[in-house]
Amino acid sequence: KAPIVWRGLMVMSAIEKLLRQVAWGPLDYLVVDMPPGTGDTQLSISQNIPVSGVVVVTTPQEIALIDARKGAEMFLKVNVPVLGLVQNMSHLSCPSCGHESHIFGKDGAYELAQEMALDILGDVPLDIEIRESSDNGQPIVVSNATSPQALVYKDMAKKIIQKLTV
Repeated sequence: KAPIVWRGLMVMSAIEKLLRQVAWGPLDYLVVDMPPGTGDTQLSISQNIPVSGVVVVTTPQEIALIDARKGAEMFLKVNVPVLGLVQNMSHLSCPSCGHESHIFGKDGAYELAQEMALDILGDVPLDIEIRESSDNGQPIVVSNATSPQALVYKDMAKKIIQKLTV
């Protein structure tokens, strides 16, 4: 349960083994969820495997947007296409009245996308059903495939696939 603290060569070695020594079978896409920032993980992946594109996910709060900008700029600098931005935890809808509260700010990712000439791929709400289904090992697109929350993810997937098949 203790955290793993890896840097440099240890990160590169683990990533190399994960990507090259795992029998993935035939894949259409391999999605890698990385920590925010511009550290060893991002550099190792971008320098050691062919990356068709990245999706930068951020919340609308200023501190997160700073990291998102740095991450996007780093990938662009190493010639990895940035497919677009996702604004995560964009709002919380009241289950009783539907009022939207923008707890982490409003439209931060949209402003960043405009500044960097990137597309917004989606706007994911802060939602209890998304969290509970994920915690139970059933993503919302599986557990409630026709819900508005699932449709957000499906729409993002379509946009990403369109960008990758151009």
